[in-house]
Amino acid sequence: MELSFKHQLGLVCVILLFPALCSCQEYYTKSRASFYGSPDGYGVSSGACGFGEYGRMVNNGIVAAVSGRLWRNGAACGTCYQVRCKIAEYCNANGANVVVTDYGEGDRTDFILSPRALEQLGRNNASEKLKKYGVLDIEYKRVPCRYPGNVLFHVKESSNNPGYFAVILLNVNGKYDVTAVELWRKERRQWEPLRRVYGAVFDFANPPEGELSLRFQVTYPKGYTDWVYPKTPIPAYWKPGATYDTKIQLN
Repeated sequence: MELSFKHQLGLVCVILLFPALCSCQEYYTKSRASFYGSPDGYGVSSGACGFGEYGRMVNNGIVAAVSGRLWRNGAACGTCYQVRCKIAEYCNANGANVVVTDYGEGDRTDFILSPRALEQLGRNNASEKLKKYGVLDIEYKRVPCRYPGNVLFHVKESSNNPGYFAVILLNVNGKYDVTAVELWRKERRQWEPLRRVYGAVFDFANPPEGELSLRFQVTYPKGYTDWVYPKTPIPAYWKPGATYDTKIQLN
């Protein structure tokens, strides 16, 4: 069947506009990266996200600190980026997929890489040669994370049942930013916001007694937001340092 000129024109417009409308369109951003050292090559447990030991070991220690323009008031914590360096003779074509666990500023850098992340950048064990550059020209793009298992609630060690509650969300797929966490007040029949203390740490002073029902807000790259409701509440006997399974996955 032959299309009319009007339909042909409409089809051309759709073809031309599709790349701009499609959320799967991805581009690399040019930048710079440096690196830090650690005794065993993993990340550090003192990162600004507040992840603790999880921040040192997640993604097999292939982690990074990001600068202010990527930090997004801590919403960058737990997100993932593909980082590729630009020295053809030393750099791996696929680069490294890093998890953000810290904040850090360098010499016009967007990333400060852990030793294991730097190893992933180089090909044929070229990380020692890359170190001599100090700062590397790179390109990067945001990518989904490959976390195993469900989203987790980790209760910060600074919490104290029942007087003070602080929590971190772990294993959130890196396509989203966690921009808010709220707690259901049964006696008031309303959701109340937790405060973002720093990084990925949210807290609530004097939480209600009994089990705690939380929800968290995710923001998509295009700015669209949605609330996610875990399938199970945090039990009334919650303890500092404990981790609780939400029974949900974000794909």
